[in-house]
Amino acid sequence: MTMFKPMHPGETIRELCLRPAGLSVTKAAEGLGVSRKALSELLNGRSGISPEMAIRLSKGFGGSAESWLTQQMQYDLAQAQKRAGSIKVRRMELA
Repeated sequence: MTMFKPMHPGETIRELCLRPAGLSVTKAAEGLGVSRKALSELLNGRSGISPEMAIRLSKGFGGSAESWLTQQMQYDLAQAQKRAGSIKVRRMELA
């Protein structure tokens, strides 16, 4: 059971990386070596952190790639748990 509601990692990037550094989306995208559209989609919660993006974020803003991916996994799992009641599974007996 999740005891907190994790925010989308894009919010974390915007609030803890871009704002304090005074970076625009365009400048941050250039620094990370990605398109403005790709970063904007991440920041606005329309995409997630891929393993490659995790490496870019680690190199650009610090933290480990694993920590960036963990944030994404926690968010994804929280979203899936909201739908857990609608996931139909038949319990199988193990031999």
